[in-house]
Formats: sequence, C-alpha cells, structure tokens
Amino acid sequence: MNTEGFDEKDVIDVACGKRIGCVTALEFDPCDGRVTGIVVSGDAGFFGFGKREKTLIPWCRIKKIGEDVILVDADGCPPLPPPRCERKKRHNC
Repeated sequence: MNTEGFDEKDVIDVACGKRIGCVTALEFDPCDGRVTGIVVSGDAGFFGFGKREKTLIPWCRIKKIGEDVILVDADGCPPLPPPRCERKKRHNC
C-alpha cells in the first residue's frame, strides 16, 4: 500500500517523547476499506545494519497527525512478530 506522505513523518510516542520510527505500511479493514492502523518500522542498528523492529499502532491510538510528525500513544502496542519463512519441505520425513 502506498504510504506517500506518511513515510516522511517521524512517529513519536507521546507517553515518553521517544521517536518510534517511520510509517512503512497501512493496515486496512477488508470489509469496508477503512484504515485500522499504521505499521511503524524502527531505526536500524549500527550504520544501518541490524533488525528493524516493526510495531502495529491501532488507528485509535493516533493522537495527532502534523506536518512533520505523527503523535501516538504506543503504550502496550507489542512489536509485530517477524515474518515466517514459508518454505516447502524437501523431504517427506
């Protein structure tokens, strides 16, 4: 999904004032097409290497969308689990 406009904004947790990351995806309700949340990808590690933790922020937790930042209440929003690799089994063991 195109996140044009959102991906340039920093996402800030209002509870602690910490930068969470940037928007990498939008989550939609397939029944009515409404946006139900944003997926925020954290910063990479040392020199851009390392894992980027992704967090799903429900739409109701977004407090304010400004020109430069998105303020959210991320308290209690768990990180998304890493994607599972769906490989076919090579052997029938």
